Amino acid sequence: MKLWLSRLLDIHKTMKCVVYAYAKFKMAAGDNSGRPPCLNFSGPGPLGNSQPSNSVFSMPASNGGAVGAAGGAQGGARRPNPQLGPVGGDSNGVSTGAPPTAQNSLQQSAAAGAAAAGAMATPASNMATTAASNASQAAAPTATPAAASVLVYREPVYNWQATKSTVKERFAFLFNNEVLSDVHFLVGKGMGVQRIPAHRFVLAVGSAVFDAMFNGGMATTSTEIELPDVEPAAFLALLKFLYSDEVQIGPETVMTTLYTAKKYAVPALEAHCVEFLKKNLRADNAFMLLTQARLFDEPQLASLCLENIDKNTGDALAAEGFTDIDLDTLVAVLERDTLGVREVRLFGAAVRWAEAEAHRQQLQPTPENKRKVLGKALTLIRFPLMTIEEFAAGPAQSSILTDREVVSLFLHFTVNPKPRVDFIDRPRCCLRGKECSITRFGQVESRWGYSGTSDRIRFSVNRRIFVVGFGLYGSIHGPTDYQVNIQIIHTDSNTVLGQNDTGFSCDGSANTFRVMFKEPVEILPNVNYTACATLKGPDSHYGTKGMRKVTHESSSTGTKTCFTFCYAAGNNNGTSVEDGQIPEVIFYT
Repeated sequence: MKLWLSRLLDIHKTMKCVVYAYAKFKMAAGDNSGRPPCLNFSGPGPLGNSQPSNSVFSMPASNGGAVGAAGGAQGGARRPNPQLGPVGGDSNGVSTGAPPTAQNSLQQSAAAGAAAAGAMATPASNMATTAASNASQAAAPTATPAAASVLVYREPVYNWQATKSTVKERFAFLFNNEVLSDVHFLVGKGMGVQRIPAHRFVLAVGSAVFDAMFNGGMATTSTEIELPDVEPAAFLALLKFLYSDEVQIGPETVMTTLYTAKKYAVPALEAHCVEFLKKNLRADNAFMLLTQARLFDEPQLASLCLENIDKNTGDALAAEGFTDIDLDTLVAVLERDTLGVREVRLFGAAVRWAEAEAHRQQLQPTPENKRKVLGKALTLIRFPLMTIEEFAAGPAQSSILTDREVVSLFLHFTVNPKPRVDFIDRPRCCLRGKECSITRFGQVESRWGYSGTSDRIRFSVNRRIFVVGFGLYGSIHGPTDYQVNIQIIHTDSNTVLGQNDTGFSCDGSANTFRVMFKEPVEILPNVNYTACATLKGPDSHYGTKGMRKVTHESSSTGTKTCFTFCYAAGNNNGTSVEDGQIPEVIFYT
Protein backbone atom coordinates (compact mmCIF):
# COMPACT_ATOMS: atom_id res chain seq x y z
CA MET A 1 0.00 0.00 0.00
CA LYS A 2 2.81 2.37 0.88
CA LEU A 3 4.62 1.47 -2.31
CA TRP A 4 1.49 2.23 -4.36
CA LEU A 5 1.03 5.58 -2.60
CA SER A 6 4.67 6.40 -3.18
CA ARG A 7 4.39 5.76 -6.94
CA LEU A 8 1.17 7.75 -7.10
CA LEU A 9 2.95 10.65 -5.40
CA ASP A 10 5.77 10.41 -7.96
CA ILE A 11 3.26 10.61 -10.80
CA HIS A 12 1.60 13.61 -9.16
CA LYS A 13 4.93 15.38 -8.89
CA THR A 14 5.73 14.59 -12.50
CA MET A 15 2.42 16.02 -13.69
CA LYS A 16 3.13 19.20 -11.73
CA CYS A 17 6.46 19.41 -13.53
CA VAL A 18 4.62 19.10 -16.86
CA VAL A 19 2.20 21.90 -15.98
CA TYR A 20 5.09 24.07 -14.72
CA ALA A 21 7.07 23.42 -17.93
CA TYR A 22 4.03 24.25 -20.05
CA ALA A 23 3.50 27.50 -18.17
CA LYS A 24 7.14 28.53 -18.69
CA PHE A 25 6.88 27.63 -22.37
CA LYS A 26 3.75 29.76 -22.80
CA MET A 27 5.40 32.66 -20.99
CA ALA A 28 8.41 32.40 -23.30
CA ALA A 29 5.99 32.59 -26.21
CA GLY A 30 4.41 35.75 -24.84
CA ASP A 31 1.27 34.14 -23.32
CA ASN A 32 0.87 35.37 -19.72
CA SER A 33 -2.68 34.21 -19.30
CA GLY A 34 -1.54 31.61 -16.79
CA ARG A 35 -4.47 29.43 -17.74
CA PRO A 36 -3.91 25.69 -17.41
CA PRO A 37 -3.85 23.63 -20.59
CA CYS A 38 -7.10 22.24 -21.85
CA LEU A 39 -7.19 18.59 -22.84
CA ASN A 40 -8.96 19.13 -26.14
CA PHE A 41 -8.85 15.90 -28.15
CA SER A 42 -9.79 17.23 -31.57
CA GLY A 43 -10.35 14.77 -34.36
CA PRO A 44 -8.03 14.37 -37.34
CA GLY A 45 -8.00 16.78 -40.23
CA PRO A 46 -9.76 15.98 -43.50
CA LEU A 47 -9.12 12.32 -44.18
CA GLY A 48 -6.81 11.75 -47.06
CA ASN A 49 -4.74 14.86 -46.29
CA SER A 50 -1.58 15.08 -44.23
CA GLN A 51 -2.18 14.92 -40.47
CA PRO A 52 -0.54 17.35 -38.06
CA SER A 53 2.84 16.19 -36.86
CA ASN A 54 1.49 15.83 -33.28
CA SER A 55 -1.16 13.29 -34.21
CA VAL A 56 -3.53 11.98 -31.55
CA PHE A 57 -3.06 8.49 -32.99
CA SER A 58 -0.40 6.77 -30.89
CA MET A 59 1.63 3.61 -31.23
CA PRO A 60 -0.01 0.27 -30.37
CA ALA A 61 -0.11 -0.93 -26.81
CA SER A 62 2.42 -3.62 -27.63
CA ASN A 63 5.07 -0.91 -27.63
CA GLY A 64 4.44 -0.30 -23.98
CA GLY A 65 2.26 2.74 -24.63
CA ALA A 66 5.26 5.01 -25.21
CA VAL A 67 4.26 8.11 -27.11
CA GLY A 68 5.67 8.08 -30.66
CA ALA A 69 6.24 11.81 -30.73
CA ALA A 70 8.65 11.58 -27.82
CA GLY A 71 11.11 9.43 -29.74
CA GLY A 72 10.72 11.58 -32.87
CA ALA A 73 11.51 14.80 -31.02
CA GLN A 74 14.77 13.35 -29.78
CA GLY A 75 16.00 13.33 -33.38
CA GLY A 76 17.83 10.05 -32.85
CA ALA A 77 15.56 7.14 -32.00
CA ARG A 78 13.59 5.90 -35.03
CA ARG A 79 10.32 4.01 -35.06
CA PRO A 80 10.37 0.87 -37.16
CA ASN A 81 8.64 1.18 -40.57
CA PRO A 82 7.28 4.73 -40.22
CA GLN A 83 4.37 5.35 -42.62
CA LEU A 84 3.74 8.50 -44.53
CA GLY A 85 0.55 10.30 -45.20
CA PRO A 86 -0.56 11.09 -48.76
CA VAL A 87 1.52 12.43 -51.63
CA GLY A 88 3.70 15.35 -50.70
CA GLY A 89 5.08 14.01 -47.43
CA ASP A 90 8.78 13.56 -46.74
CA SER A 91 10.09 10.30 -48.10
CA ASN A 92 11.87 9.54 -44.83
CA GLY A 93 8.67 9.55 -42.90
CA VAL A 94 9.38 12.80 -41.07
CA SER A 95 7.84 16.23 -41.22
CA THR A 96 8.67 19.65 -39.90
CA GLY A 97 6.26 21.33 -37.49
CA ALA A 98 5.99 23.34 -34.30
CA PRO A 99 7.65 21.92 -31.14
CA PRO A 100 5.45 19.61 -29.08
CA THR A 101 3.71 21.33 -26.17
CA ALA A 102 2.70 19.85 -22.85
CA GLN A 103 -0.89 19.92 -24.06
CA ASN A 104 -0.03 17.79 -27.09
CA SER A 105 2.07 15.48 -24.94
CA LEU A 106 -0.87 14.98 -22.61
CA GLN A 107 -3.13 14.33 -25.57
CA GLN A 108 -0.71 11.71 -26.88
CA SER A 109 -0.46 10.13 -23.43
CA ALA A 110 -4.24 9.96 -23.15
CA ALA A 111 -4.52 8.43 -26.62
CA ALA A 112 -1.83 5.91 -25.73
CA GLY A 113 -3.79 4.94 -22.63
CA ALA A 114 -6.95 4.52 -24.72
CA ALA A 115 -5.10 2.33 -27.19
CA ALA A 116 -3.87 0.11 -24.34
CA ALA A 117 -7.37 -0.51 -22.92
CA GLY A 118 -7.88 -4.19 -22.20
CA ALA A 119 -4.15 -4.91 -22.50
CA MET A 120 -1.37 -4.97 -19.96
CA ALA A 121 -1.33 -1.75 -17.90
CA THR A 122 1.53 0.59 -18.60
CA PRO A 123 4.02 0.63 -15.73
CA ALA A 124 3.87 3.90 -13.81
CA SER A 125 7.61 4.34 -14.10
CA ASN A 126 7.40 4.28 -17.91
CA MET A 127 4.59 6.81 -17.86
CA ALA A 128 6.61 9.06 -15.60
CA THR A 129 9.64 8.73 -17.84
CA THR A 130 7.57 9.61 -20.94
CA ALA A 131 5.91 12.58 -19.29
CA ALA A 132 9.23 13.87 -17.96
CA SER A 133 10.78 13.51 -21.43
CA ASN A 134 7.99 15.52 -23.03
CA ALA A 135 8.18 18.12 -20.27
CA SER A 136 11.93 18.57 -20.75
CA GLN A 137 11.42 19.08 -24.52
CA ALA A 138 8.75 21.70 -23.93
CA ALA A 139 10.63 23.46 -21.14
CA ALA A 140 13.85 24.10 -23.06
CA PRO A 141 13.05 25.69 -26.45
CA THR A 142 15.99 27.32 -28.20
CA ALA A 143 13.84 29.83 -30.12
CA THR A 144 10.38 31.26 -30.16
CA PRO A 145 7.63 28.86 -31.34
CA ALA A 146 7.28 30.79 -34.61
CA ALA A 147 10.88 30.05 -35.59
CA ALA A 148 11.47 26.72 -33.91
CA SER A 149 11.15 23.44 -35.83
CA VAL A 150 11.86 19.83 -35.01
CA LEU A 151 11.70 16.58 -36.97
CA VAL A 152 8.73 14.48 -35.94
CA TYR A 153 7.62 11.15 -37.38
CA ARG A 154 4.30 11.38 -39.12
CA GLU A 155 1.67 8.97 -37.89
CA PRO A 156 -0.27 6.92 -40.46
CA VAL A 157 -3.43 8.56 -41.78
CA TYR A 158 -6.16 6.86 -39.81
CA ASN A 159 -9.40 5.63 -41.36
CA TRP A 160 -8.76 7.29 -44.74
CA GLN A 161 -10.82 4.50 -46.29
CA ALA A 162 -14.01 5.89 -44.73
CA THR A 163 -14.16 8.91 -47.02
CA LYS A 164 -13.41 6.98 -50.23
CA SER A 165 -16.75 5.72 -51.49
CA THR A 166 -15.46 3.76 -54.50
CA VAL A 167 -12.65 1.36 -55.24
CA LYS A 168 -11.29 3.84 -57.81
CA GLU A 169 -11.03 6.57 -55.16
CA ARG A 170 -9.27 4.26 -52.72
CA PHE A 171 -6.72 3.11 -55.28
CA ALA A 172 -6.25 6.66 -56.55
CA PHE A 173 -5.42 7.70 -52.97
CA LEU A 174 -2.60 5.13 -52.91
CA PHE A 175 -0.95 6.51 -56.09
CA ASN A 176 2.61 7.70 -55.33
CA ASN A 177 1.84 7.18 -51.64
CA GLU A 178 3.88 5.44 -48.96
CA VAL A 179 0.70 4.17 -47.27
CA LEU A 180 0.71 0.36 -47.61
CA SER A 181 3.48 0.53 -50.22
CA ASP A 182 5.65 -2.59 -50.48
CA VAL A 183 8.05 -1.68 -53.31
CA HIS A 184 10.01 1.38 -54.43
CA PHE A 185 11.31 2.25 -57.89
CA LEU A 186 14.46 4.27 -58.47
CA VAL A 187 13.50 5.87 -61.78
CA GLY A 188 15.86 7.76 -64.08
CA LYS A 189 19.60 8.12 -63.90
CA GLY A 190 22.23 10.50 -62.63
CA MET A 191 21.04 13.46 -60.63
CA GLY A 192 17.49 13.01 -61.94
CA VAL A 193 16.74 9.76 -60.11
CA GLN A 194 13.42 9.73 -58.25
CA ARG A 195 12.36 7.22 -55.58
CA ILE A 196 8.71 6.35 -56.24
CA PRO A 197 6.60 4.16 -53.91
CA ALA A 198 4.17 1.62 -55.34
CA HIS A 199 2.07 -1.42 -54.49
CA ARG A 200 2.87 -4.78 -56.08
CA PHE A 201 -0.75 -5.92 -56.19
CA VAL A 202 -1.96 -2.83 -58.09
CA LEU A 203 0.88 -3.04 -60.61
CA ALA A 204 0.40 -6.78 -61.17
CA VAL A 205 -3.31 -6.26 -61.82
CA GLY A 206 -2.61 -3.60 -64.47
CA SER A 207 0.42 -5.02 -66.27
CA ALA A 208 1.49 -8.51 -67.33
CA VAL A 209 5.12 -7.39 -67.12
CA PHE A 210 4.76 -6.30 -63.50
CA ASP A 211 2.84 -9.50 -62.77
CA ALA A 212 5.75 -11.57 -64.05
CA MET A 213 8.21 -9.35 -62.19
CA PHE A 214 6.52 -9.88 -58.82
CA ASN A 215 4.74 -13.24 -59.17
CA GLY A 216 6.43 -15.17 -61.99
CA GLY A 217 8.86 -18.03 -61.80
CA MET A 218 11.80 -15.64 -61.53
CA ALA A 219 10.03 -13.02 -59.44
CA THR A 220 12.18 -10.44 -57.71
CA THR A 221 12.23 -10.22 -53.93
CA SER A 222 13.87 -6.81 -53.90
CA THR A 223 11.93 -3.93 -52.39
CA GLU A 224 13.86 -1.39 -54.49
CA ILE A 225 13.97 -1.71 -58.28
CA GLU A 226 16.13 0.48 -60.52
CA LEU A 227 14.70 1.74 -63.83
CA PRO A 228 17.48 3.85 -65.40
CA ASP A 229 15.95 3.73 -68.90
CA VAL A 230 12.60 5.26 -67.88
CA GLU A 231 11.83 8.94 -67.40
CA PRO A 232 10.31 9.73 -63.97
CA ALA A 233 7.48 11.80 -65.48
CA ALA A 234 6.57 8.99 -67.85
CA PHE A 235 6.66 6.37 -65.08
CA LEU A 236 4.41 8.52 -62.90
CA ALA A 237 2.01 8.88 -65.84
CA LEU A 238 1.97 5.08 -66.16
CA LEU A 239 1.28 4.61 -62.43
CA LYS A 240 -1.41 7.30 -62.50
CA PHE A 241 -3.18 5.35 -65.23
CA LEU A 242 -2.83 1.99 -63.43
CA TYR A 243 -4.13 3.39 -60.15
CA SER A 244 -6.95 5.60 -61.41
CA ASP A 245 -7.48 5.24 -65.19
CA GLU A 246 -6.53 8.91 -65.49
CA VAL A 247 -4.40 9.95 -68.47
CA GLN A 248 -1.76 12.61 -67.86
CA ILE A 249 0.26 13.20 -71.03
CA GLY A 250 1.45 16.30 -72.85
CA PRO A 251 3.61 17.25 -75.82
CA GLU A 252 6.81 16.94 -73.74
CA THR A 253 6.01 13.53 -72.21
CA VAL A 254 3.89 11.71 -74.77
CA MET A 255 6.76 9.87 -76.50
CA THR A 256 8.44 8.76 -73.26
CA THR A 257 5.05 7.71 -71.89
CA LEU A 258 4.40 5.70 -75.06
CA TYR A 259 7.76 3.98 -74.60
CA THR A 260 6.98 3.20 -70.95
CA ALA A 261 3.48 1.91 -71.76
CA LYS A 262 4.94 -0.41 -74.39
CA LYS A 263 7.70 -1.61 -72.07
CA TYR A 264 5.21 -2.62 -69.37
CA ALA A 265 2.51 -3.88 -71.77
CA VAL A 266 -0.28 -1.42 -71.01
CA PRO A 267 -2.02 -1.21 -74.42
CA ALA A 268 -4.82 1.05 -73.18
CA LEU A 269 -2.31 3.76 -72.29
CA GLU A 270 -0.52 3.18 -75.61
CA ALA A 271 -3.79 3.89 -77.41
CA HIS A 272 -4.24 7.16 -75.50
CA CYS A 273 -0.70 8.25 -76.45
CA VAL A 274 -1.24 7.41 -80.12
CA GLU A 275 -4.58 9.25 -80.14
CA PHE A 276 -2.89 12.30 -78.62
CA LEU A 277 -0.24 12.22 -81.34
CA LYS A 278 -2.89 11.91 -84.07
CA LYS A 279 -4.71 14.98 -82.81
CA ASN A 280 -1.48 16.98 -82.74
CA LEU A 281 -0.11 15.75 -86.09
CA ARG A 282 0.89 18.65 -88.36
CA ALA A 283 3.09 19.13 -91.39
CA ASP A 284 5.87 20.68 -89.29
CA ASN A 285 6.14 17.64 -86.97
CA ALA A 286 5.11 14.85 -89.34
CA PHE A 287 8.68 13.66 -90.01
CA MET A 288 9.61 13.66 -86.32
CA LEU A 289 6.49 11.67 -85.41
CA LEU A 290 7.08 9.32 -88.33
CA THR A 291 10.54 8.49 -86.98
CA GLN A 292 9.11 7.82 -83.52
CA ALA A 293 6.24 5.76 -84.92
CA ARG A 294 8.69 3.54 -86.80
CA LEU A 295 10.90 3.26 -83.71
CA PHE A 296 7.99 2.23 -81.47
CA ASP A 297 6.38 0.01 -84.13
CA GLU A 298 3.15 2.01 -84.39
CA PRO A 299 2.01 1.29 -87.97
CA GLN A 300 -1.26 3.21 -87.66
CA LEU A 301 0.50 6.38 -86.54
CA ALA A 302 3.19 5.91 -89.20
CA SER A 303 0.51 5.61 -91.90
CA LEU A 304 -1.14 8.85 -90.75
CA CYS A 305 2.23 10.64 -90.78
CA LEU A 306 2.91 9.47 -94.33
CA GLU A 307 -0.54 10.61 -95.49
CA ASN A 308 0.10 14.02 -93.97
CA ILE A 309 3.47 14.19 -95.72
CA ASP A 310 1.82 13.23 -99.03
CA LYS A 311 -0.68 16.08 -98.77
CA ASN A 312 1.73 18.68 -97.35
CA THR A 313 5.05 17.53 -98.78
CA GLY A 314 6.50 21.00 -99.31
CA ASP A 315 5.73 22.20 -95.77
CA ALA A 316 6.93 18.93 -94.25
CA LEU A 317 10.25 19.09 -96.10
CA ALA A 318 10.76 22.70 -94.98
CA ALA A 319 10.20 21.83 -91.30
CA GLU A 320 13.18 21.92 -88.99
CA GLY A 321 12.71 18.30 -87.89
CA PHE A 322 13.14 16.92 -91.42
CA THR A 323 16.94 16.93 -91.28
CA ASP A 324 16.86 14.96 -87.99
CA ILE A 325 15.25 11.81 -89.43
CA ASP A 326 17.25 8.63 -89.98
CA LEU A 327 18.20 7.23 -93.37
CA ASP A 328 15.60 4.43 -93.29
CA THR A 329 12.82 6.97 -92.76
CA LEU A 330 14.14 9.13 -95.62
CA VAL A 331 14.19 6.08 -97.91
CA ALA A 332 10.65 5.10 -96.88
CA VAL A 333 9.40 8.55 -97.87
CA LEU A 334 11.30 8.85 -101.17
CA GLU A 335 9.96 5.46 -102.30
CA ARG A 336 6.39 6.76 -102.28
CA ASP A 337 4.53 7.49 -105.50
CA THR A 338 2.14 9.81 -103.68
CA LEU A 339 4.36 12.76 -102.73
CA GLY A 340 2.93 16.11 -103.78
CA VAL A 341 6.09 18.00 -104.72
CA ARG A 342 8.33 18.61 -107.70
CA GLU A 343 11.35 16.36 -107.93
CA VAL A 344 13.79 19.26 -107.87
CA ARG A 345 12.49 20.23 -104.41
CA LEU A 346 12.93 16.65 -103.23
CA PHE A 347 16.52 16.77 -104.40
CA GLY A 348 17.15 20.03 -102.55
CA ALA A 349 15.66 18.56 -99.35
CA ALA A 350 17.80 15.42 -99.71
CA VAL A 351 20.93 17.58 -100.02
CA ARG A 352 20.01 19.46 -96.83
CA TRP A 353 19.51 16.15 -95.02
CA ALA A 354 22.88 14.87 -96.33
CA GLU A 355 24.67 17.94 -94.93
CA ALA A 356 23.12 17.36 -91.50
CA GLU A 357 23.90 13.65 -91.60
CA ALA A 358 27.52 14.30 -92.57
CA HIS A 359 27.81 16.60 -89.56
CA ARG A 360 26.34 13.88 -87.30
CA GLN A 361 28.91 11.42 -88.64
CA GLN A 362 31.65 14.02 -88.18
CA LEU A 363 32.36 14.18 -91.93
CA GLN A 364 33.13 17.19 -94.07
CA PRO A 365 30.04 18.10 -96.18
CA THR A 366 31.81 17.48 -99.49
CA PRO A 367 29.83 16.22 -102.52
CA GLU A 368 31.51 12.82 -102.13
CA ASN A 369 30.47 12.52 -98.47
CA LYS A 370 26.93 13.73 -99.24
CA ARG A 371 26.60 10.99 -101.85
CA LYS A 372 28.01 8.49 -99.36
CA VAL A 373 25.55 9.27 -96.56
CA LEU A 374 22.59 9.40 -98.96
CA GLY A 375 23.31 5.89 -100.18
CA LYS A 376 20.18 4.28 -101.61
CA ALA A 377 18.16 7.46 -101.09
CA LEU A 378 19.94 9.18 -104.01
CA THR A 379 18.69 6.54 -106.48
CA LEU A 380 15.11 7.25 -105.36
CA ILE A 381 15.21 10.86 -106.61
CA ARG A 382 13.35 10.77 -109.94
CA PHE A 383 15.63 13.02 -111.96
CA PRO A 384 13.93 12.18 -115.31
CA LEU A 385 10.77 13.92 -114.02
CA MET A 386 12.58 17.28 -113.81
CA THR A 387 12.62 19.74 -116.65
CA ILE A 388 15.96 20.14 -118.41
CA GLU A 389 16.20 23.65 -116.91
CA GLU A 390 15.63 22.36 -113.36
CA PHE A 391 18.19 19.61 -113.80
CA ALA A 392 20.81 21.91 -115.35
CA ALA A 393 20.47 24.55 -112.62
CA GLY A 394 20.54 22.13 -109.68
CA PRO A 395 21.59 18.45 -109.73
CA ALA A 396 23.89 18.76 -112.74
CA GLN A 397 26.01 21.36 -110.88
CA SER A 398 25.90 19.76 -107.43
CA SER A 399 28.82 17.34 -108.11
CA ILE A 400 26.82 14.70 -106.21
CA LEU A 401 26.01 12.86 -109.44
CA THR A 402 28.78 11.26 -111.45
CA ASP A 403 29.73 12.59 -114.88
CA ARG A 404 28.26 9.49 -116.52
CA GLU A 405 24.93 10.01 -114.71
CA VAL A 406 24.79 13.69 -115.74
CA VAL A 407 25.48 12.88 -119.41
CA SER A 408 22.91 10.08 -119.53
CA LEU A 409 20.24 12.32 -117.98
CA PHE A 410 20.93 15.17 -120.44
CA LEU A 411 20.58 12.67 -123.30
CA HIS A 412 17.32 11.48 -121.74
CA PHE A 413 16.00 15.04 -121.83
CA THR A 414 17.08 15.90 -125.38
CA VAL A 415 17.03 12.88 -127.72
CA ASN A 416 14.55 10.32 -128.98
CA PRO A 417 14.40 7.45 -128.45
CA LYS A 418 15.43 8.20 -124.89
CA PRO A 419 18.37 6.16 -123.54
CA ARG A 420 18.00 4.11 -120.40
CA VAL A 421 18.92 5.84 -117.13
CA ASP A 422 19.56 4.45 -113.64
CA PHE A 423 16.79 6.49 -112.04
CA ILE A 424 13.04 5.98 -111.79
CA ASP A 425 11.03 7.83 -114.44
CA ARG A 426 7.56 6.85 -113.16
CA PRO A 427 5.52 9.99 -112.35
CA ARG A 428 4.46 10.64 -108.79
CA CYS A 429 0.92 11.55 -107.87
CA CYS A 430 0.23 13.26 -104.57
CA LEU A 431 -3.05 11.45 -104.02
CA ARG A 432 -4.17 7.87 -103.94
CA GLY A 433 -7.11 6.75 -105.98
CA LYS A 434 -8.15 7.11 -109.58
CA GLU A 435 -7.55 10.17 -111.70
CA CYS A 436 -10.78 11.93 -112.72
CA SER A 437 -11.68 14.53 -115.32
CA ILE A 438 -14.72 16.46 -116.52
CA THR A 439 -15.47 17.99 -119.91
CA ARG A 440 -17.55 21.15 -120.02
CA PHE A 441 -18.30 21.39 -123.77
CA GLY A 442 -20.68 19.35 -125.85
CA GLN A 443 -19.16 20.05 -129.28
CA VAL A 444 -15.81 20.98 -130.91
CA GLU A 445 -15.39 23.66 -133.59
CA SER A 446 -12.58 25.47 -135.48
CA ARG A 447 -10.87 28.20 -135.19
CA TRP A 448 -9.57 29.86 -132.00
CA GLY A 449 -6.78 32.40 -132.19
CA TYR A 450 -4.17 33.59 -129.69
CA SER A 451 -2.58 37.02 -129.17
CA GLY A 452 -0.93 36.71 -125.76
CA THR A 453 -4.14 37.08 -123.74
CA SER A 454 -5.09 34.39 -121.23
CA ASP A 455 -8.17 32.22 -121.70
CA ARG A 456 -10.00 32.27 -118.35
CA ILE A 457 -13.01 30.62 -116.73
CA ARG A 458 -14.25 30.78 -113.13
CA PHE A 459 -15.35 27.63 -111.32
CA SER A 460 -16.27 26.20 -107.91
CA VAL A 461 -16.87 22.68 -106.59
CA ASN A 462 -19.08 21.11 -103.93
CA ARG A 463 -16.31 19.08 -102.23
CA ARG A 464 -12.58 19.18 -101.61
CA ILE A 465 -10.50 18.06 -104.59
CA PHE A 466 -6.96 18.42 -105.95
CA VAL A 467 -6.58 19.74 -109.50
CA VAL A 468 -3.52 18.33 -111.25
CA GLY A 469 -3.93 19.77 -114.75
CA PHE A 470 -6.11 20.88 -117.66
CA GLY A 471 -7.00 19.39 -121.03
CA LEU A 472 -6.45 21.94 -123.83
CA TYR A 473 -7.33 21.99 -127.52
CA GLY A 474 -4.57 21.85 -130.13
CA SER A 475 -3.88 23.12 -133.65
CA ILE A 476 -6.22 22.87 -136.59
CA HIS A 477 -3.18 22.85 -138.92
CA GLY A 478 -1.72 19.45 -138.12
CA PRO A 479 1.02 18.42 -135.67
CA THR A 480 2.24 21.47 -133.78
CA ASP A 481 4.06 22.41 -130.56
CA TYR A 482 2.60 24.99 -128.20
CA GLN A 483 4.11 26.95 -125.37
CA VAL A 484 1.67 27.42 -122.53
CA ASN A 485 1.40 28.85 -119.03
CA ILE A 486 -1.39 27.43 -116.87
CA GLN A 487 -2.58 28.84 -113.54
CA ILE A 488 -5.23 28.47 -110.87
CA ILE A 489 -6.03 31.71 -109.05
CA HIS A 490 -8.02 32.24 -105.86
CA THR A 491 -10.58 34.66 -107.30
CA ASP A 492 -11.35 36.74 -104.23
CA SER A 493 -7.73 37.34 -103.18
CA ASN A 494 -6.21 37.14 -106.69
CA THR A 495 -3.58 34.74 -105.28
CA VAL A 496 -1.90 32.31 -107.68
CA LEU A 497 -2.25 28.88 -106.05
CA GLY A 498 -0.52 26.86 -108.75
CA GLN A 499 1.12 27.39 -112.14
CA ASN A 500 3.43 25.84 -114.69
CA ASP A 501 5.33 27.21 -117.68
CA THR A 502 5.53 24.27 -120.04
CA GLY A 503 4.53 23.10 -123.49
CA PHE A 504 2.66 20.35 -125.27
CA SER A 505 2.57 18.73 -128.67
CA CYS A 506 -0.62 18.09 -130.60
CA ASP A 507 -1.35 15.91 -133.60
CA GLY A 508 -3.84 18.17 -135.40
CA SER A 509 -6.90 16.25 -134.15
CA ALA A 510 -9.85 17.68 -132.19
CA ASN A 511 -8.78 15.79 -129.06
CA THR A 512 -7.67 17.48 -125.87
CA PHE A 513 -4.02 17.39 -124.73
CA ARG A 514 -2.91 17.15 -121.10
CA VAL A 515 -1.01 20.01 -119.47
CA MET A 516 -0.11 19.32 -115.83
CA PHE A 517 0.76 21.49 -112.84
CA LYS A 518 4.06 20.97 -111.05
CA GLU A 519 2.20 20.25 -107.83
CA PRO A 520 -1.46 19.45 -107.21
CA VAL A 521 -3.63 22.44 -106.29
CA GLU A 522 -6.05 22.02 -103.40
CA ILE A 523 -9.57 23.22 -104.23
CA LEU A 524 -11.91 23.80 -101.29
CA PRO A 525 -15.71 23.49 -101.54
CA ASN A 526 -17.85 26.53 -102.36
CA VAL A 527 -14.86 28.80 -103.08
CA ASN A 528 -14.40 30.67 -106.36
CA TYR A 529 -11.29 29.93 -108.44
CA THR A 530 -10.15 31.07 -111.89
CA ALA A 531 -8.57 28.65 -114.36
CA CYS A 532 -6.13 30.35 -116.77
CA ALA A 533 -4.24 29.18 -119.86
CA THR A 534 -1.96 31.44 -121.94
CA LEU A 535 -1.04 29.73 -125.23
CA LYS A 536 1.54 30.67 -127.86
CA GLY A 537 0.98 28.95 -131.19
CA PRO A 538 -1.28 28.72 -134.24
CA ASP A 539 -5.07 28.76 -134.23
CA SER A 540 -6.65 25.82 -132.49
CA HIS A 541 -9.92 24.01 -132.05
CA TYR A 542 -12.37 25.29 -129.44
CA GLY A 543 -15.44 24.05 -127.64
CA THR A 544 -19.09 25.06 -127.93
CA LYS A 545 -22.41 24.20 -126.28
CA GLY A 546 -20.84 24.68 -122.86
CA MET A 547 -22.54 23.60 -119.63
CA ARG A 548 -22.80 25.72 -116.49
CA LYS A 549 -22.87 22.67 -114.21
CA VAL A 550 -20.96 19.41 -114.76
CA THR A 551 -21.16 16.48 -112.34
CA HIS A 552 -18.66 13.61 -112.04
CA GLU A 553 -19.81 10.45 -110.26
CA SER A 554 -17.27 7.92 -108.99
CA SER A 555 -17.88 4.47 -110.41
CA SER A 556 -16.50 2.77 -107.28
CA THR A 557 -17.98 4.86 -104.46
CA GLY A 558 -20.82 6.73 -106.14
CA THR A 559 -19.46 10.02 -104.79
CA LYS A 560 -20.52 13.03 -106.85
CA THR A 561 -18.28 16.01 -107.56
CA CYS A 562 -20.19 18.96 -109.00
CA PHE A 563 -18.41 21.76 -110.89
CA THR A 564 -20.12 25.11 -111.43
CA PHE A 565 -18.63 27.38 -114.15
CA CYS A 566 -19.02 31.17 -114.39
CA TYR A 567 -17.87 33.93 -116.73
CA ALA A 568 -14.49 35.45 -115.79
CA ALA A 569 -14.70 39.21 -116.28
CA GLY A 570 -11.84 41.11 -117.92
CA ASN A 571 -9.38 39.93 -120.53
CA ASN A 572 -10.30 36.31 -121.13
CA ASN A 573 -9.53 35.92 -124.88
CA GLY A 574 -13.23 35.28 -125.44
CA THR A 575 -13.51 32.13 -123.31
CA SER A 576 -16.84 31.85 -121.51
CA VAL A 577 -19.25 29.25 -120.14
CA GLU A 578 -20.71 28.71 -123.62
CA ASP A 579 -17.53 28.36 -125.71
CA GLY A 580 -13.73 28.76 -125.75
CA GLN A 581 -10.64 26.98 -124.36
CA ILE A 582 -9.89 24.97 -121.17
CA PRO A 583 -12.41 22.23 -121.97
CA GLU A 584 -11.22 19.76 -119.29
CA VAL A 585 -10.24 19.81 -115.61
CA ILE A 586 -8.15 16.86 -114.39
CA PHE A 587 -8.36 16.16 -110.66
CA TYR A 588 -8.21 13.70 -107.76
CA THR A 589 -10.72 13.51 -104.94
